[in-house]
Amino acid sequence: MMDTMQGQIKLLVSRKLPKAVENRIRRSYNAILNPDDVILEPGEIAEAAGGCDALLVTATEKLNNSVIADLPSTVRIIATYSVGYDHIDVAAAHARDIAVTNTPDVLTDATADIALLLLLGAARGAHWGEAMVRDSTWGIWAPTHPLGYQVTGKRLGILGMGRIGQAVAHRARAFGMEIHYHNRSALPDERAHGARFHDSFESLLAVSDFLSINCASTPQTRGILNEHAISLMPAGAIVINTARGDVIDDDALINALQDGRLAAAGLDVFRNEPDIDPRFRTLENTFLLPHLGSATIETREAMGMRALDNLDAFFSNRQPNDLVAS
Repeated sequence: MMDTMQGQIKLLVSRKLPKAVENRIRRSYNAILNPDDVILEPGEIAEAAGGCDALLVTATEKLNNSVIADLPSTVRIIATYSVGYDHIDVAAAHARDIAVTNTPDVLTDATADIALLLLLGAARGAHWGEAMVRDSTWGIWAPTHPLGYQVTGKRLGILGMGRIGQAVAHRARAFGMEIHYHNRSALPDERAHGARFHDSFESLLAVSDFLSINCASTPQTRGILNEHAISLMPAGAIVINTARGDVIDDDALINALQDGRLAAAGLDVFRNEPDIDPRFRTLENTFLLPHLGSATIETREAMGMRALDNLDAFFSNRQPNDLVAS
């Protein structure tokens, strides 16, 4: 059940947010909050936004062209509580003169931490190791099993060398990894953290004992890790994904994990999450997390404050720092 607080600018908040964030919202806005955290279906968003000047949404709300078209004429800005904005038809919003903002920067460290957790967890079999302890199947030590894969000295390929990719590179250097990356353009040396630039994805794949996917989901990147791409990777490579699930062709990845072409995968994001391909759950060589990239108290509060900073700027006739271009 949504509730309304008194204020001046009317704001629809689609999900329950951290307490500190909601306290600030109540002080600044005539807020329609969602204390029961009921997820709005696409057809319910426009109705809930009746008379609102702004929306503060999350990645769980799908604001496609149809939803944008149905929004009341009063809506002037959509602030998303996320770095990614593929859940919003930005072109449709801009066509209606609705600004869109996101929350970059504040998720960088938390997501990079998860990428390293996935890298180590997948390489060293953290999931089956913990299960052995919890299930009392931990037997006498043996020199030949169970075994994982060394990280130190291996080659790490990073697809997408933005803020998060750079933070992953910075962390991976502490493990003595040789770092490579593919990006739209090469970075200045001080931002590359010693990583070697590859001007093509194919070139990066050839040297990726580990591949960390950190690119945005775009028409160009969706399904980019497909059967052909995997065939270019070293045998026994390990794939890490903290970006978006749709950049991976699930069938290709699962087949490669099943036949041993890939040694393992560490995944925090999936297509159609939380209704992921059930085959992932049956694979012993997958280390799976439920989209924990930004899931720290500090980060989730910072995301909310960043979204509110953007809204405050907009309604003070200043340009928000995080305007999303079409």
